[in-house]
Amino acid sequence: MFFGRFHIVIFREKRGTPRKLQLKGWMLMALGLILTLLVAGNIVLLKNFALSGSLEKSLSLTEKSAHEQKSQLLNLSQKLISLQKDVTRIRDFDSKLRVMINLEQENIMSVAPRGGPGQDVAKGYLPLYRQELLARKMNEFLRQLSVEARMEEVRQQEIIQRLRANRDVLEATPSVWPVGGWVTSTFGWRVSPFTGKREFHKGLDIAGPSGTPIYAPSRGVVAFIERDPAYGLVVNLSHGSGLVTTYSHLSRVGVKVGQVVQRGELVAYIGDTGRSTGPHLHYEVRISGIPVNPMRYILN
Repeated sequence: MFFGRFHIVIFREKRGTPRKLQLKGWMLMALGLILTLLVAGNIVLLKNFALSGSLEKSLSLTEKSAHEQKSQLLNLSQKLISLQKDVTRIRDFDSKLRVMINLEQENIMSVAPRGGPGQDVAKGYLPLYRQELLARKMNEFLRQLSVEARMEEVRQQEIIQRLRANRDVLEATPSVWPVGGWVTSTFGWRVSPFTGKREFHKGLDIAGPSGTPIYAPSRGVVAFIERDPAYGLVVNLSHGSGLVTTYSHLSRVGVKVGQVVQRGELVAYIGDTGRSTGPHLHYEVRISGIPVNPMRYILN
């Protein structure tokens, strides 16, 4: 039968002459096999198409979920970076309080010493392969933060006890800004605006409009008022225990020698007297005659 012959007769409508096709047995079987393979192939293709649609939908959902997780990680990382800055600011505040009340400084551990959650977060860029690493670093940061918070609570309790015992000392410590304005020159080495040479600046220069009120940063006694060729009109407040604050380049004063002033009371007004490049307050803090950085004491 495989090698036999088959005849196919085709009749045309309204025509009397039929048409005959002659096929060998193996050709007919080959055609049947090809048709079967085509049907099977189409079935496989349809199944793969349906599967690819399902996979594409699953991939889309996975990418959406990964994007949401990435956004959450970035937001959490930004909050952790902000929290790290807050902890640093609290630690600096702690150090200033300890300086003010002569409490021994501690060697305080820094939270996230390797830079916090990472530089990629600050740039808003987080590759997928770094998400797991970032999650681990955030967990470590939170663990360190928990330890730091417990340690800070103990330190604050110690400071509170010392403040209660030294309330008079605290009231006489210059812990607030004497005037509103902007700092144009800090404490330390600088290039002199007059000589162009390197010199040590013994205080803070706080610029402001002439006539801006200057207030006492703490309780004190007006030790002297004088005019100096370099510093102009000067007021000196003594706060006890060798602590003295000086206010220079004043336009006029609002106190008298020997007068007791409390924190927040008017002392003088910003001016441009003496050797000055413009209206500003030159503010100094000295301990036993030695100038120290006023920023060590300013808390606000």
